Amino acid sequence: MDCIFCKIINNEVPSDKIYEDEQVLVFGDTNPQAPVHFLIIPKKHIKNIREVSKDDLQIISHIFDVIQNISDKLNLDDGLRIVNNCGENGGQTVNHLHFHVLAGRALGWPPG
Repeated sequence: MDCIFCKIINNEVPSDKIYEDEQVLVFGDTNPQAPVHFLIIPKKHIKNIREVSKDDLQIISHIFDVIQNISDKLNLDDGLRIVNNCGENGGQTVNHLHFHVLAGRALGWPPG
């Protein structure tokens, strides 16, 4: 498989790891758009949010639990944004389900 995120999971490509467990990996974005900008990905390869099956719902729940725990540790009490791009027109550039977490500054709306 030629998926950059799978390669990061398998330690074939380096990353700025923030957190890892048996289900997910969290790492800093290489092109941060805010003072805090990290990605959280499931270790299971899922192409995008539209391909999440009922069997994957526990992983999605775990992702949001990890986001909450990391945001608590980073004291992101002033707010954060969680972004999931899905498909080409949705801005998805890596076909592996992932969530961007941005914080540390006021985030405008609309996003783009």
